[in-house]
Amino acid sequence: MKMIYNYISLDSSFYAEKVLAKIFERTSILESQMHIGRIVPEFENPSIRELIEENYRIIYEIFEGSSVAILRVFHRPMLLKEI
Repeated sequence: MKMIYNYISLDSSFYAEKVLAKIFERTSILESQMHIGRIVPEFENPSIRELIEENYRIIYEIFEGSSVAILRVFHRPMLLKEI
């Protein structure tokens, strides 16, 4: 997340903070609805899912139905490499 902030803050630290806040707010839904994201098409694994917030893909993994881990957050045009 620091890299995202640093890149955006080159133009505007205000906007960089807003983008990060939106990403954190978007992921808060995972506390109650882990399966809300779509399955990541590059992996076709039901436990690896994604949420979209603005131009960012938030890739996360569900563990035994009770917890999630954010694996990667990146700009949508970038290619997803193996996690």
